[in-house]
Amino acid sequence: MSNHFRELLKKIGSGLHTGKNLSREEAKEATKMMLLQEATPAQIGAFMMAHRIKRPTPVELAGMLDAYQELGPKLLTENLPFDRPIVVFGNPYDGRNRTSSVMPITALILACAGVPVLMHGGDSMPTKHGIPLIRMWQELGVNFTHLSLIQTNNLIAKSGLGFIYLRHNFTLAQNLVPYREEIGKRPPFATLELIWSPCLSNFHLVSGFVHPPTEERFLETFSLRNVTQFTTIKGLEGSCDLPLGRTAIIGLGKDDFSLERLHLHPQDYGFPNHDIPLESEEKLIENLANIIKGNTSELTPLAIYNAGFYLWRFGVCSDLKTAFTHAETIIKEGKLKDKLLKIQALINNH
Repeated sequence: MSNHFRELLKKIGSGLHTGKNLSREEAKEATKMMLLQEATPAQIGAFMMAHRIKRPTPVELAGMLDAYQELGPKLLTENLPFDRPIVVFGNPYDGRNRTSSVMPITALILACAGVPVLMHGGDSMPTKHGIPLIRMWQELGVNFTHLSLIQTNNLIAKSGLGFIYLRHNFTLAQNLVPYREEIGKRPPFATLELIWSPCLSNFHLVSGFVHPPTEERFLETFSLRNVTQFTTIKGLEGSCDLPLGRTAIIGLGKDDFSLERLHLHPQDYGFPNHDIPLESEEKLIENLANIIKGNTSELTPLAIYNAGFYLWRFGVCSDLKTAFTHAETIIKEGKLKDKLLKIQALINNH
């Protein structure tokens, strides 16, 4: 048992009247001790529940990210052959179980347009046990799970797309996943995955969220961590996928860590006003594969809407209407299939 960790646990777990927030350094220490398993399982589980009930402050989130930066995987983005930042998507690791995702299509279209993309995540996780991104890619014929950091860095340099797989690239964090099942709730680490970047510089962070207070905590954390390029998305199931069934609430980050609010109405651009339910994993993969082949599927409007927004956001197109047209053209010309085949070949040659 760690006596020092016990003191940190007592600090956040003493209740409404006597409990206190951790300093940034204390939050970093506690996170490192959990990642390194220096705290006991009982201490780690108790900390996760106490921290969830209390809710982590931006200062604590910044300290936790400091620990991730010290102990986690780091990609070398300085030498990538792109004239723009790498886009890091922060999607919930426990996946999707209600609505269909088009994140693989968004990533492929951005890569085709010269915008480098990095995703990260693991296998199916508590508490949702939804379809994770890594499995979507596997079913589409792309297996990122065995790549080292150097291989991932090379893959991004040559294809514009990469994936940090938790089990292989960040085993310290992977070892904490079973606690999610045991405590039955998402711990504050589930917030970190939305705002963590394995890149130390020259990145644009896109963070999905569900509740407005979460976005507010993001902003303060970005300021403390000096993250100046970011976008927040009130997306489908907290992901970075923009919804069709409601107005998209988007935060366009500014250099002073404030937001320029964008309310995007899909109907204004001729898109349908309903989201596509997740019928089954097989149906989802079939729809994504059809889009990659250049064919039409029921997910095509959602794919164009999402990719078009991001093409505009990252400066490929000067306005949204042009961006939606550009996304559709990339699909129709078969560029997604070509990009996928290139990624498959590069991975197979490692």
